[in-house]
Amino acid sequence: MLTAVLAWLAALAVCAAAVLLGQSVRTAPRRRRRRRAARIGLFLSLSGPWLSVLAGLGYGALTGAWTPAAAGCAFAATAVALTGLVLAPR
Repeated sequence: MLTAVLAWLAALAVCAAAVLLGQSVRTAPRRRRRRRAARIGLFLSLSGPWLSVLAGLGYGALTGAWTPAAAGCAFAATAVALTGLVLAPR
C-alpha cells in the first residue's frame, strides 16, 4: 500500500510540473484569433494533465491496480503536456 501511495504522490508531482509547463504556453491576449492547433495545444497544456489524473484514478478504481495506474498517469500527463507545447509553442 505504501508503494501505491508513493506512486500517486509522484504522479501528482509530475502532473503539477506538467501544468506549470502548460502555463508557459499561455501568452498575453492577442488581437487576432489563434489557430485551431494552437487552441487545442493550449487546452491540452492546461487541462490535459488533470484529465490524465482523473483517467488514472478511474482506471485504478475499476481494476484495483493502483500502482500501474499511477505510472500510466504520470506518463500520460507528461505526454499530454508535451503534445500541447508542440501544438502551441508560444
